[in-house]
Amino acid sequence: MKVSDIMTKNVVKISPEESVEVAARALNHYNIGALPVCSSTGQLCGLVTDRDLVTRCVAAGKDPGKVTVREVMTGQLACASPDMEIGVAARLMGSRQVRRLPVVEGGRLCGMLSLGDLSKQEDSIMDAADALADVTSNIGR
Repeated sequence: MKVSDIMTKNVVKISPEESVEVAARALNHYNIGALPVCSSTGQLCGLVTDRDLVTRCVAAGKDPGKVTVREVMTGQLACASPDMEIGVAARLMGSRQVRRLPVVEGGRLCGMLSLGDLSKQEDSIMDAADALADVTSNIGR
């Protein structure tokens, strides 16, 4: 089974020039934990999580209305391709200790793959369990 078979295709994304405040409102409104950051041409620039907003802006005492997403996002990302096997993607998630992978084709975001997406597939339940074990392996250290 391929990533394209189970990924979320309609992904909410944000511009790197938007404020942290706008990002926080989008995360809350859509009840999600991460937003892919894309240029106006659809090129993936990074990923911003709720944790990024808290640790790199709020906890640092910065004004969320004045700080841009570009300033707090994670820019170096592990990504999947639509034709990647889901087992390979699950192992990538585990080795990089991430809960979600942007799916990119030709440099453009075309979807997102999450541990939740993996866990819904009967064939990949063990892949999801292994990835989750790897992602959470450093908890309590």
